[in-house]
Amino acid sequence: MKSVDSFIVKMRQERLPQAAIEMFSQFYGRLATGKGPIIPETDIVPAQTDQIERLERLAPYREKGVEALGQTVVVKLNGGLGTTMGLNGPKSLFEAKIGLSFLDIVLQQMRHARELFERNSPLVLMNSFFTESATLQVLKSCQDIREGLVHSFVQHKYPKVVIETFEPASSPGERLLEWNPAGHGDLLLAMETSGLLRRLVEAGYRYLFVSNIDNLSAGIDTGILGYFESERLDFLMEVTERTPIDRKGGHLARFPDGRLMLREASQCDHGDRTSCADIGRHPFFNTNNIWINLESVQKILGEKKLATIPFIANPKTLDPLDPDSPRVYHIESALGSAIELFERSAAIRVDRSRFSPVKSCEDLLLLWSDYYALQEGFRVAINPERKLDQIEISLDPAFYSGIFSLRSRFPHGPPSLINCQSFSLQGDVRFGRNVAVHGTVSIANYRSRQVGIEDGRHIDHDLIFD
Repeated sequence: MKSVDSFIVKMRQERLPQAAIEMFSQFYGRLATGKGPIIPETDIVPAQTDQIERLERLAPYREKGVEALGQTVVVKLNGGLGTTMGLNGPKSLFEAKIGLSFLDIVLQQMRHARELFERNSPLVLMNSFFTESATLQVLKSCQDIREGLVHSFVQHKYPKVVIETFEPASSPGERLLEWNPAGHGDLLLAMETSGLLRRLVEAGYRYLFVSNIDNLSAGIDTGILGYFESERLDFLMEVTERTPIDRKGGHLARFPDGRLMLREASQCDHGDRTSCADIGRHPFFNTNNIWINLESVQKILGEKKLATIPFIANPKTLDPLDPDSPRVYHIESALGSAIELFERSAAIRVDRSRFSPVKSCEDLLLLWSDYYALQEGFRVAINPERKLDQIEISLDPAFYSGIFSLRSRFPHGPPSLINCQSFSLQGDVRFGRNVAVHGTVSIANYRSRQVGIEDGRHIDHDLIFD
């Protein structure tokens, strides 16, 4: 077995807390001995539709939920840089909608909720070593910070593991490349080691609502909160139905003893790919909107159960901008995987109105467009005027690989997509003002120069430029 000792030395030199070192050591040991992170199909059973409660049935719990708001903390996972969209800073600080950043909108959502319910629920940001400094710089002049309504802490970091040797990665010219954030599964441990967990419990807070900061549809739902409290749950995961475009993702399942569990796509064995992608067999996936009881967290941490959750070993290159740099593993964990640790865990079935993450340029263009509307309380939701089902967008990565490429080719904003069902864009195309796309449209430019779509054009058929 490969030794973890060199990793422990490296983490101690960085003054990482002992609890984080022990967690990494557990994950590394399982990886080095071939005991993870694969979860075989034979070890699980599907989560049946009739066993998952539905959001629309929770209206009777809303009054109870309003009463519990004063004991609830909103946590936003703010560790991502959005490098897949060409971003060179925290994703949360870039424009999301009508000139407002993701962080701007989240702050406005919190302010609205406090005014509406007259409850001062705090906002907590879990930052990574990538995002902490820039985020705090933006928040310096924020009134919510001065009033003690916004807090932040930094999640732990893990050493990258060289795949070929299982040794710690080395990058003398840029030491930051030797580390990766520990994943959002690190939330509970990082809250403890930072002292935040203890402070929140001592201040009388009982519940966490956790979601990704790029999912602007995920606000507090008083029906879910009331249900969570009334049922005395420890852990509640919001799930939604998988569609064909979700085949490559993970899914909710159960152990043979009935306990809920989460299997990420990277934890599926190659031989199980077909069943993993079967949305009829595994119909639900995790939105990463999660409700957690703080007292139950203290119990789990006290019993040292957290290190037993499944981990993820993501194969990457040491330098994400250099495909020829050494191949490494990022050892991480997912918060949803903790569902199997809690005695009273459950899932709640929600629709896509609570799930609009931004992970790609396609997602970003859609968010900028009129497909999504900024509604009362600054909640982002699918435009109520839209009559069609889900939309599919495909952008040519050679010309639309980042936020700056999008802005240069949509200088006046994105086209109207409210009446669009499918939009495919190939080649270099520049859009004018007030362009609208209807139905199913494919635009392809095979010329060696950029072509333009004139102002005010309504497109309801394919366009080919050759």
